[in-house]
Amino acid sequence: MNKIISTLFFIVVGFTLYACPVCERAKAKTAFGSISHGAGPTSNWDYVAVWVTIIAVVLTLIFSIKWLIKPSEKNADHIKYSILNFE
Repeated sequence: MNKIISTLFFIVVGFTLYACPVCERAKAKTAFGSISHGAGPTSNWDYVAVWVTIIAVVLTLIFSIKWLIKPSEKNADHIKYSILNFE
């Protein structure tokens, strides 16, 4: 039963990745292929905005993982010590 549900789910999701025929005709041929809806990027500033956002997300992910693994707060007056009792 789970195989059938999983298969149907991935088939439906696979079909939703393609743009509708109206959007296919309206959009410019871009690097996004047939997975985007709408007219697509209208200027180079759209690409700049996307790349700046991608860089911000990747940096946030890197620093989040880094500080989750090794927080490195060693000050005795750090705020975490106001609620933690190691006694």
